Amino acid sequence: MTPSATSLAFVESPVQLLNVLEWAYAYGTQPPGGAPLLDGVPSQPARTAGRSGARTGGAADAPDAPDARDAGTPRAAGAAGGLRIVVLPPTDPMSRGQLRRMAALARDEGYEVRWQEARGSRLAPVKALAALARDVRAAARIIVGDPFSRYVQLLLTLVRAEELVVVDDGTATMEFAAQTARGERLVRWHRIGRGGAAGRLRELAYAPVSSAARRRFTPAARTGRRVEMFTSMPVTVHGTMRLRVNDFAWTRARFGPPRLTRGTDLVGTSLVETGVVDAAGYLDAVRALTVRHGATRYFAHRRESAEKLRRLSEETGLEIVRPDLPLELTARRGPIGRTVVSFPSTVVHTLPYALSGTGVTVAVCDVDPAWLTGSASPRAQSFLTGVTETARDVRRIHARTVPAAG
Repeated sequence: MTPSATSLAFVESPVQLLNVLEWAYAYGTQPPGGAPLLDGVPSQPARTAGRSGARTGGAADAPDAPDARDAGTPRAAGAAGGLRIVVLPPTDPMSRGQLRRMAALARDEGYEVRWQEARGSRLAPVKALAALARDVRAAARIIVGDPFSRYVQLLLTLVRAEELVVVDDGTATMEFAAQTARGERLVRWHRIGRGGAAGRLRELAYAPVSSAARRRFTPAARTGRRVEMFTSMPVTVHGTMRLRVNDFAWTRARFGPPRLTRGTDLVGTSLVETGVVDAAGYLDAVRALTVRHGATRYFAHRRESAEKLRRLSEETGLEIVRPDLPLELTARRGPIGRTVVSFPSTVVHTLPYALSGTGVTVAVCDVDPAWLTGSASPRAQSFLTGVTETARDVRRIHARTVPAAG
């Protein structure tokens, strides 16, 4: 990594990387000219396996070994605006594939991107911390995509920068804003009240790092520490924390407008995989929405299991699409349905921005309490209801009007 980036960003998901690009565009740190650079992005998804198969782009199927560009050399001359992006990839193949595609876009925009493995082995976190320590200490501004990440919180113990920016990590941003305002420890909403004795012991051991991170996310006039949130979510910040709206201006400038199909597209969720929603109830809801709205395609969340998607395809006839980029970019590139139906998730807040002026209607179907699992967090229903009720420019579909399709 070349020395002394002005801004150092840490991302662990494709959406976080997208939102760093949106932040850079909003702050005018993109290279001069700003012409679309789409050489790394095919104009159409790479292939389809038919109506009952899964369609993907090339990223998820590409070899997982880092390519030569993962060393951090940008395509454009210099790291634009002093921004350097460090990717801390998860282990699941779909996320890694999308991250590689987003990293290629970031390089096409002129930013330096470093791919840093921090998972997968016992020593990986320690090696990554050692490799990044000097740059973390030298950066004037730190940008993070997941304030709940334990690895990011560990990195924050090394930070000397006076400015910290939190970009969206989806609906988790809403909980982050609420927890920091209340001075609570940072815990993902779907994990509150779960974990048992072993989980409580792990939290106790990690408490010093978590507490230090929470202080870092609190502005302090005495030390000159500034904290900003860059988000599409409906949040209220506390104290002197700054709030700036992410309206997906970079996405709209670089992609689209999309070609619209006559049908309806459904957007998948990982609520089953996180243990919040019962698999059978979710399948019934998708089946009913498919029949009621004439849906033909299902855009899978990158964390949805292959077995669940196979069953959805077989029982509903939906074409399962595994996007190789975040849905905001996939939808903006098109083709996309004139109506997009989602369960409570990030996209009910971001798609109205990304698809502004295209004529697409975004609808959200709330989650029936009967669909929740017995192990779901006590906060699950109220949190999901909040995600739905605060969404702007969307059409509401009440769960009670979605009959079981048996």
